[in-house]
Amino acid sequence: MPNIKKLKSLGIAAAVAMAPLSASAGVDFGKPGEAVNLVIGYQPYYTESWTGVVNNGKSFWKNHLPAGSTAEFQVGLQGSVIVNAMAGEKQHIGYMGDMPAIASTFKYLPERGGTDIRIVAALGTSKQQCNIFLVRNDAPQFANGVDAVKWMDGKVTSAPHGACTDRFAQLAFKKAGIKPAKYLNQNIEVITTNFRAGKLDAAAIWEPTASKMVSAGIARRAASGEDFGAQDGAFMVMLNDLISQRPDAVMGWLEAELDAQEFVADPANADAIAAMAEAQTEKIDRSVLKASLYDSPMSGTTKLQLDFVISDDAKSLLRDATAFLYSLKKKPAAAPQIRPEGVMGQFAERVLEKRGLTTPVGRIVAK
Repeated sequence: MPNIKKLKSLGIAAAVAMAPLSASAGVDFGKPGEAVNLVIGYQPYYTESWTGVVNNGKSFWKNHLPAGSTAEFQVGLQGSVIVNAMAGEKQHIGYMGDMPAIASTFKYLPERGGTDIRIVAALGTSKQQCNIFLVRNDAPQFANGVDAVKWMDGKVTSAPHGACTDRFAQLAFKKAGIKPAKYLNQNIEVITTNFRAGKLDAAAIWEPTASKMVSAGIARRAASGEDFGAQDGAFMVMLNDLISQRPDAVMGWLEAELDAQEFVADPANADAIAAMAEAQTEKIDRSVLKASLYDSPMSGTTKLQLDFVISDDAKSLLRDATAFLYSLKKKPAAAPQIRPEGVMGQFAERVLEKRGLTTPVGRIVAK
């Protein structure tokens, strides 16, 4: 049993009581208070989860984990890559979009076991980070995003299916009352190639790829979730082995995440954040990376809301996105909703309370 006096001195006794024991301890993270060695999967190629980029670049985690602890950051080009690594217990903490975060919670089911992964915090929510429609450059000039999607009726469209882009595209088609001639399942590379070859009329894609394609003259931005009231988001997930064994490390990591979110929220840090993103990605110009977080044709809208805790907006997003995943033929979600213990927001709530802060921690308004 953990030393309760020690845990109280760290201010986490309540968190321990809220952390159910893992079905099976596949990784030994040591005892509370000891140095801990963590492997973090993160997505520098997904702007909405860039607090991982900042925590890697600024090493905020060193201020909050026990002395001698280590953190190895491993790049995942897509959230599904991180989920698979966590399912194999090769990574312990993951930064990812809403859809892979939800899918990760279904890697364990009471009736069949598996790797128990929990959602513990919201990295951010938005309506224009994953929810972006690009159109071919010779498309008409549209009065608004809804008209742009209506133009897609009978056209060749695309998105990475099963991702947040897929959820947005299908919602936009439904709200606009249209049906594309083709709605293809294509990754970013194929979408880029097909736009260049003139084989694609429109595609849904995420940041910073959207800004990169626009900057390169490959396609034009035409619509976003702002036009349809469609939310997107990014979340932090953790192995329940880590939560059960090391609530002190969980709290420490979330303290570092809060530092990162406050850093991102300060517009004075824009250039520093873009520089860190450039250093942790390949072949994306710093100006493009900066634009993906700060610029939008819809000036004055929220480009990123830094929720930190699982806010009401984040909860609503998780409910809707889980129902969408369950509706797909391959069913990445094995049930219409996440099991109650699959979302453990209490640790982040406690960290926020300790700091005397409220959600959202900050908001980036588009220029």
